[in-house]
Amino acid sequence: MAKERVKERLTLYDTTLRDGAQTTGVDFSLDDKRQIAAMLDDLGIDYIEGGYPGANPLDTEFFAERPKLRARFAAFGMTRRQGRSVENDPGVAALLDSAADAVTFVAKSWDFQVRVALRSTEEDNLEAVTQSVKAAVARGKEVAVDCEHFFDGFKANRAYALACAMAAYDAGARWIVLCDTNGGALPNEVEAIVAEVVRHIPGARVGVHCHDDTGQAVANSLAAVRAGARQIQGTLNGLGERCGNANLTTIIPTLLLKGEFSERFEIGVTQEKLTHLTRVSHALDELLNRAPNRHAPYVGASAFATKAGIHASAVLTDPRTYEHVTPESVGNMRRVLVSDQAGRSNIVSELARLGVVLDKDDPRLARLLDEVKEKEAQGYAYEGADASFFLLAKRVLGEAPHFFDIERYSVAVDRRFSRNGEDKGAEAIVKITVHGESRISAAEGNGPVNALDLALRKDLGAYQRFIEDVRLVDYRVRVFQGGTDAVTRVLVECADAHGARWSTVGVSANVIDASFEALVDAINYKLLVSVRQTEHKKAF
Repeated sequence: MAKERVKERLTLYDTTLRDGAQTTGVDFSLDDKRQIAAMLDDLGIDYIEGGYPGANPLDTEFFAERPKLRARFAAFGMTRRQGRSVENDPGVAALLDSAADAVTFVAKSWDFQVRVALRSTEEDNLEAVTQSVKAAVARGKEVAVDCEHFFDGFKANRAYALACAMAAYDAGARWIVLCDTNGGALPNEVEAIVAEVVRHIPGARVGVHCHDDTGQAVANSLAAVRAGARQIQGTLNGLGERCGNANLTTIIPTLLLKGEFSERFEIGVTQEKLTHLTRVSHALDELLNRAPNRHAPYVGASAFATKAGIHASAVLTDPRTYEHVTPESVGNMRRVLVSDQAGRSNIVSELARLGVVLDKDDPRLARLLDEVKEKEAQGYAYEGADASFFLLAKRVLGEAPHFFDIERYSVAVDRRFSRNGEDKGAEAIVKITVHGESRISAAEGNGPVNALDLALRKDLGAYQRFIEDVRLVDYRVRVFQGGTDAVTRVLVECADAHGARWSTVGVSANVIDASFEALVDAINYKLLVSVRQTEHKKAF
């Protein structure tokens, strides 16, 4: 019997809460940090870097008490400053006094940066590394040293870059992390340089930290692993300054699902936890009030989506024709998009996903396909509005219940001036009929669409209880045709208290009309699903 190969351990180090916080438009609250740390820990990340204690009150408070994590909790900061001793450097003291298990020091490893950025000498920089690491080890901290600008430094002055790495290693650092700080290195360069470093420092002590300025942070990280590095640093969803960091949401499934890595290595994330990856990725975006990247590898809504009819037919016959891994392995799902390029296979598959079983030879299918193509010629886009497609299908199939009628609506935008400045507001009035009874609702909002949304959902009579928890979470506008006869397409996304999300579309030459159409579809979809669930429960 062949002896089973023992796998090497790869370590994952997450810096979402520190490097990710440098993303434009991202500001973590203390509660955000605690929630994200818990998600990362549950996923199986080995190290969670919480921030920079002493740099700001929020991070200082975060490090005042160790979170209840299985992962190693890491604090980030600089080596002792020029002209100070380790004992008299407040930045180093904040790191050593924090509740962190591990300390990650950032240190220059490019002689140019030492002279220009630190205004120091090469010798003093090496002494700062040595003294800072030894001080942290003496306090019982596990130590990593991020060798900043390492790849540029190595190319400029190989001997000095290696001297910086060796100083950290000799002083007792657990991890010597090679950083592509400006994101300009290429995979072949990373692989060659890491291979040279592991001739001097054991690969089990070497990590890599890549930025994505050439779009190759993931490739560079994997190249470093091939060359011998055994720690990968990165962030969830690739957050980070400029173009972001190596995306752990892409790296993790690649390590687990691609044979080149899965047959050689093991990581802290299990196959079972991998099925939570899409949920974790989207939960982070939800906390940050960001729309998830639909085209993100593995976890994006379009990662397993097929649009062309011939491709859809092939996918439904055997998913391996266009899927490199199964969507379920990462907690995602297969989607066969409905569009003007769609064939019968697309329609049947999407209907099945939405709970409508239809035979491929059903004559209504041809009518529905023709309707979809005619609507998309007018500017509708159902591939991004599954709820509107569901309603359209139900109407064509003669299965759509009727909940209410819109008699009229109006919206007014005004500006109020006061001593405190200009205040922009909007007021909407919606008149509807429910079960033969007319109802008029008015609402004020911070814009016409917000006002219409609030007025529409204010009083639906017998159906009101089904929509109490509905909220608008995303709103997108696109001009479909240019010129004075432009057609506007509006996509809205709604959510409810149970975590369900659905998208609808409206099209009109008037952006308000298009918005209102999409809002009406969103309410009708919620009612259709909710009423159907209620009737199902009563039946049992």
